[in-house]
Order: sequence, then structure tokens, then C-alpha cells
Amino acid sequence: MHLRFKTALTASTQRWRLAATAVLLCLSAVTGFAQPRSEPSPVPEIGFIDVGRDIKLRRMVVRPSNPKGVVLLLHGFPETLYVWRDIALALGNEFEVHAFDWPGYGLSSRPPIDRFTYSPRDYADVLKAYIDKSGIDPSRFVIYATDIGALPVLMLAVEKPKFAKAIVVGDFAPFDRPQYMYPSLQSLKSPASSEATRTYMNTTRDEILENAFRRGLHKEQQFEVSQELKDDMSRGWNHGSMSSADAFYHYYSHFTRDQNHLESNLTRLRTPTKVIWGENDIYIKADMGREFAGKAKTDLRVLPGIGHYPHLQNPAQTIDEIRALFQAKEIP
Repeated sequence: MHLRFKTALTASTQRWRLAATAVLLCLSAVTGFAQPRSEPSPVPEIGFIDVGRDIKLRRMVVRPSNPKGVVLLLHGFPETLYVWRDIALALGNEFEVHAFDWPGYGLSSRPPIDRFTYSPRDYADVLKAYIDKSGIDPSRFVIYATDIGALPVLMLAVEKPKFAKAIVVGDFAPFDRPQYMYPSLQSLKSPASSEATRTYMNTTRDEILENAFRRGLHKEQQFEVSQELKDDMSRGWNHGSMSSADAFYHYYSHFTRDQNHLESNLTRLRTPTKVIWGENDIYIKADMGREFAGKAKTDLRVLPGIGHYPHLQNPAQTIDEIRALFQAKEIP
């Protein structure tokens, strides 16, 4: 299948190759991942792919010579695809790994609201278009989605149960339960306060990007994100005429509708699903995950000492979860 995909491999290629080596060495003892000596580490390709009217996604792909399967990693707010760099590098000798910026984030398109609503439903359509354009075999395909990326995955799974071998979702809001959510997120769900919250988030961009990953964690549990990720989130916040906070606001303006749709159709969920949640997530409490796992009749793993961003706080654990899905005949 022909893809309009422009690869951007310049001086960053060498940095990615060196990073791949370092990540593999650091994670091999924890994950059991071993780099074959006979082949160089695959280098991530950063480029763009058209997936439909007004939507061009920036994506990262790692392509080993003989992949065991395909992994798609889906970010949340205020992230970009760069949150997955270390995980993609560590998995890249075993699996073909994909990640992309959602519309409104990073360097992906930001079409006007009259042509794209930034709702979970619209994101589900973008996800389906990406899978179709990329020619991914569903029988060898696993998705790991967090935060705003999780509801679109589940909405697609309800409509197309066999679109993936398995999915992992976590630290998100599948149902309309504001009581489980951080005050600023509650305010985004209320029309009376959502506009003021949107304005505040835009004026406090730097504070959000600096501290969003630390909130709710004890001092000894806090972690730093890479300068590369910070720079990419900052650069992409105001890419085009719409900020990432604006996209987040528009997502929430349709959030309750799409949450209610999922809850009323949850019995149609047939795709094997696992739920991962940070015990110390203050943005969306683990009680939300417990309720979802109970209603969906699926497995929940609550991670002690982990906050809203397990993939950044403990990437080795995320890698283990993904690899285990390919090895399992079914989700426990």
C-alpha cells in the first residue's frame, strides 16, 4: 500500500542509534531483552502520514528485519510521541513499533473545529484510518493506550472487535464519573467552568509541562522527563492556530457523550483487554479503573508507587506488559 510518508532522518539518526544502544543496555537486565549481536539496532523513522481529510499525523516507526508483531503506543495529555522513545527503542529489535501524535498535539494536523471536533469519537476514526493506512495485521497487533488515547481505542474495539490481538488501557476516564477526577478535569466537564479552565491551562503552559508528571507522587517517587521530550511538548503546544490545551478542551466538550456511549455498549467489547493503573494517580483515581475492570470483566493491575504516567515512571514494567501479551494465548 502506498503511503505518503516523508522520513526525516538527519543528524538525529545518530542520536537515536546511540540512544537505542544505551536503552537496551540499561533495560536488558530488567526486561530480559537481549539485543542480537549480528544486526545493528533499528533506527526510529520520524515522518508524516496522511490518514484522511485535513489530517496528517507525525509518527515514529521502528522496523526490525523480522518482527514478531506490531505495537502501537498512544499518548495522553500533555504528551507527544516522544514519551515512547525509550520503550520503542527497547522493543524495536523484536517488534515493529509505532507511535503518533494525536491531532492537536506535537506536530500533527490541527484542522478547524468545524471539520474535526477532537472528540474521542473522531480520534477513534483517526486510529482506524492509521491502522488501515499502515497495513497492520490485526492478528499480530497490540495497542498500549493511556489517558486520552484509551477511550478512542475502546470505542473502536466495540465496533470492530477483531481489529487487534489485545489492548492495554489505563489511567483514563471510561465513564462519566467526575468524582474520580482531578478538580481541573472536573471543571472541563462542566460548560460553566470549561472556558475559564481552558484559558488558565494556556496561560500556565510552562508550569503544566514542568510539573504535570510529578503531581501526586512522594518526593522519592518523582522522576524527570528528558529535555528532548520537554522541548518537543513545548514546541508542539502552539503548533498551528490551536494549542494542545485547546484540543484537550474540545475533547472534553464531547467527552461525556462518548463516555456514555462506551458504557451503554460495553457488553459488545470482545477484544482482549487489560487495565493498568497507577496507585498514586491523582488525575484519575484508581477507583475508576476498578469500576471499569469490573464492568468489562477484565483484569486490572494497580501499580504500587506509580502515578498517572506508568510508561514514563517505570518503562521496564510497560515493556514487560507488552511482551507478555504477545506470549499469552489469551488475556488473564
